[in-house]
Amino acid sequence: MTYDEFNAFCASLPVTTHVVQWGGSDVWKVGGKVFAIGGWDGGGEPRFTFKVSEIAYEFLKEQPGLRPAPYLASRGMKWIQHYDRPGLAADDLRDYLRESHRIVAGGLTRKLRRELGLEA
Repeated sequence: MTYDEFNAFCASLPVTTHVVQWGGSDVWKVGGKVFAIGGWDGGGEPRFTFKVSEIAYEFLKEQPGLRPAPYLASRGMKWIQHYDRPGLAADDLRDYLRESHRIVAGGLTRKLRRELGLEA
């Protein structure tokens, strides 16, 4: 997945916002909370960082091309960084980005979820 494909996919998810911060990284938010980061630790391969469930974290952190996200995981947060090959196939990465959006949106207050149209 390229950064352009990453940004287009994140933009397609419900009520997302995009900012460029942290050294030029593409930061995607839902309800003001980060759910995905593209960039961050520049280099050769594109790097994508996203929130995961505890079970997914335990599984993914040992996979080739994936690691606990620098900074975030060291603070006990369940974030994974896709930083090298083989990493995740594009379809799998999209699934994890979608799930990250769902996890973060689910952590918003019920009132805010309603205001954003994420909950009836």
